Amino acid sequence: MSLLRSRSRGRTRWGLWLPLVGVFACALSAISLAVIGTIMSESVDEEDDDLLTITYGLTLLPSGFDPHIHRSAELGIPLHSVYDTLVYRHPETLEFVAGLADEWEVSENGLIYTFRLKEGVFFHDGTPFNADAVAVTFDRIIAPETGSQKALALLGPYAGHRAVDAYTFELQLSEPYAPLLDALSQPYFGIASPTALANTTNATYQYHQVGTGPFEMVEYIPGDRFVIKRNPDYNWGPVYLASYTDTSVERVIFRFYELPETRRIALEAGDVDLVGELPPTDADLILRNQDFRIHQELIPGQPLQFFFNTAKFPTDDIRIRQALLYATNREAVVGTVFFDQFSPMAYGPLSAATQFYDPAMQTLYPHSLERANTIFESAGVEDSDGDNILDLNGEPLRLKVVFMGFGFLPEVSQLLESQWREIGLEVELVQLGSFADLREYAESGDFNLIAFNDFGVDPAFINRFYLSSGDSNWTRFSDPELDGWLIEATRTTDLETRQELYSAIQRRIMEQGLILPIRDYVNLVGITTRLDGLIYAAHGWWPLLSNLVVDSP
Repeated sequence: MSLLRSRSRGRTRWGLWLPLVGVFACALSAISLAVIGTIMSESVDEEDDDLLTITYGLTLLPSGFDPHIHRSAELGIPLHSVYDTLVYRHPETLEFVAGLADEWEVSENGLIYTFRLKEGVFFHDGTPFNADAVAVTFDRIIAPETGSQKALALLGPYAGHRAVDAYTFELQLSEPYAPLLDALSQPYFGIASPTALANTTNATYQYHQVGTGPFEMVEYIPGDRFVIKRNPDYNWGPVYLASYTDTSVERVIFRFYELPETRRIALEAGDVDLVGELPPTDADLILRNQDFRIHQELIPGQPLQFFFNTAKFPTDDIRIRQALLYATNREAVVGTVFFDQFSPMAYGPLSAATQFYDPAMQTLYPHSLERANTIFESAGVEDSDGDNILDLNGEPLRLKVVFMGFGFLPEVSQLLESQWREIGLEVELVQLGSFADLREYAESGDFNLIAFNDFGVDPAFINRFYLSSGDSNWTRFSDPELDGWLIEATRTTDLETRQELYSAIQRRIMEQGLILPIRDYVNLVGITTRLDGLIYAAHGWWPLLSNLVVDSP
């Protein structure tokens, strides 16, 4: 239910109480069940009733909410406000600004990062913040028993860390790594209270998280809610956080709306005050309702895309891949599925909101059946037996397209199938239900195109997809020169050099026809007009809840 309240008017707008959803797995240990049972006995409505409260609709039920262990972007939506990080990226300029570290310096060889920490900072449980606390968080992230799914990988060539003195922390690398500060600015590196970590286990800490952020965690009930409230002592935030006022949001109750079709209904019914990842059709309807508005947040990273398998016929032929890029009317696909007002078309391996994106990609592969046919003819493609299926050397051009069932990939894939069948290609669509299934397909190589994308401001994350030895090099493409560019782009800190390298990388990927880009990702957020100040962090997913204010009715 929405609990949007205005203290100045003394009125409360109540929606319908949503029943507890989700069933706890039978495999939970007795200890975990006891912990959850204790949490569930506490009612979020029995305390702090005078707090200015909103309800935020989450669109994914993550496997867990521990930022040091789990990898979902969704967990950062509440936790970006529970924790502080050593540094932050400014949402507008992308420059690094002070977080828990007032300043930092990098050694001449790029291997040692020294952070001067803020004094007078306290965790929500009263534990003083210092370099030892930072070290405890990093000890936890790197420990094998923690099983970090993302944070550890973001550290790149990590070699060690130490607390130099009470307010000086040092990180050591085995080789220069330009994306390090970007990694440290993400909530996966939220600095946790060493006291809280000592009093919990890896299995139970997610229910009792303690940071230094502008909000403190109240409770987490899996499948039902995640609740945070204002930290009244917070005065050490980054420069872009708004100052607290009488109309600032003081408590946020997060509810889960995994089914896309439920989100608009919940918003219009008053059960939530804002909700993300709305289907374009619903966003279009909300635009017609004067009580709500749509916030479009461009997400940096990879676009909605399909990787071509360069090791399987017929996409093992660069001419076939290039012909398909020209033959695909991507503008029609994007306009049909996402509507024109929500449809930034993608042109390359990086979305336009990503650092070092090269706009020159927009000139590549305009829709042209004439060019596609010319390339097909030059490759010897023809319908040799008159069955309306093109073939090459007598072998029919059959494409197996593999994708997950979310993010409108099924709708996009069906439109691709329709377009390609019209020009004489046979298409098999394979929809999968889990990422584990997708990775299994990718590793088997039994596909011609496979859909996947990742997010991030610093494009270093694409190394795993395009390095010859990358763990997600699903294209099977190998190019020593491209490898060299990718590696050098993560080692140099010179911005002009990085731009030149990433421009060359983007051109090579598209010249080789390694992907079919479709649409840059846009998070369509529905929000009541009574809420103002909605801003997202530089990485696009995480709202700055401190900046939200409520207008009086």
